[in-house]
Amino acid sequence: MYLKPTLLGLISLTTASHLEPPQHLFANPSTSDEPTYSIPTVHESAVQARRILRLENIGTLSTVFPSTNTAEQRPSDVGGAPIGLMDYFGDCEPETGNPTILAITIATSFKNVDAGSNITLSMRWHPQDTKWRSPASLPRFSLVGRLEDIDADAVEKLGLAACYVKKHPDAAWWLPGNRIHESKWVRLVVEEIYWIGGFGDRAYIGWIPKEAWYNVTQEEIEEIKLPGEKKSGWSLGSWFGVGQGGQGVFEL
Repeated sequence: MYLKPTLLGLISLTTASHLEPPQHLFANPSTSDEPTYSIPTVHESAVQARRILRLENIGTLSTVFPSTNTAEQRPSDVGGAPIGLMDYFGDCEPETGNPTILAITIATSFKNVDAGSNITLSMRWHPQDTKWRSPASLPRFSLVGRLEDIDADAVEKLGLAACYVKKHPDAAWWLPGNRIHESKWVRLVVEEIYWIGGFGDRAYIGWIPKEAWYNVTQEEIEEIKLPGEKKSGWSLGSWFGVGQGGQGVFEL
């Protein structure tokens, strides 16, 4: 069987790093298996997800086009079709776990929600160092929920504008009352969480109960470190019980 040079290189790197290749890429191993690695619990996965929410600030909002074609110029056959679009968010209500979003009302995602669509916010962890890792090995998740308007008094009390602009300096041009676009503050009230922690033989994959999401403490969020965070020598391998010797720059 002929193997492409790229694949041969990856196999060589994996062998050289003494890192056992994943055996369950897309699902958790069955209870009859004897896993090589210690898979994080649902709660530990919830903590990781909350830290990703804390450190990341760009995700994908997914909505569904309404079945009825409005005055908007769009193809007539996309009614009921999903669409995912990049958007900003901020962890500006950290005690709640509900992401803050500056909604530009003319944007497709928010128009679809106004027309009755459900909405999800998906994000993934981007390591801060230069070490190469398989993107499939890194955690990502989707928050299923509903948008809720945040009134002006709460915006001021919580300091949402300052928090949001710190994460997104360019968003200062789009704050409510600007002359470019109509905008408003909303929160994504999290109702369901679907988590993929990485490869299934060393990470939890599945639903995280919303109680676990909301019960994560600020102390837990601050204590945990994600793979590739610059402030720590912590690595994905150490979290899942993989030795550090000889790993080089390749991590699964």
